[in-house]
Amino acid sequence: MSVAEPRRIVLFRHAKADWPQVSDHERPLADRGRKDAAVAGRRLADSGIPFDLALCSTATRTRETWKLAVQELPQRPKTVYEERVYEASPGELIAVLNELPDDARDAIMIGHNPGIQSLADILPGRAEGDAGERLSRRGFPAAAFVVLSFDGSWKALEPGVATLLDFWAPTE
Repeated sequence: MSVAEPRRIVLFRHAKADWPQVSDHERPLADRGRKDAAVAGRRLADSGIPFDLALCSTATRTRETWKLAVQELPQRPKTVYEERVYEASPGELIAVLNELPDDARDAIMIGHNPGIQSLADILPGRAEGDAGERLSRRGFPAAAFVVLSFDGSWKALEPGVATLLDFWAPTE
């Protein structure tokens, strides 16, 4: 693929997690989270984005979210479980994305707040339609995602270079 073609990145926050007596990393999804993850997967399928790659935190709740969402997609992308996505800052998440291979055009990152929301706030330099307003009004609830596009290689991804194309949350 040419680096001149626009790329898309979806930032997907894990669905609602439960609070059993386990470490934070091992927290599973709550019942509502399992339902919302599948709904988010259907909405991702409706977007028509043919994901080449998924980057998923190693935490239990992100892996469960992705397992339920990906079942709704017409094609399962290659999935990489990445420890660095768990508890990552926006800068650390950008560093992970900068390492993606240039033959990957469309990618999805399944992660956690506050990192995912902060990244969704700093990557776009502009927004289409009312996506920015809806994101600003709603925050970034569990199972929400944004769709961003940008030009150039993954190494060129940095704050302000992307366009916010869409925002979706389970109660949208």
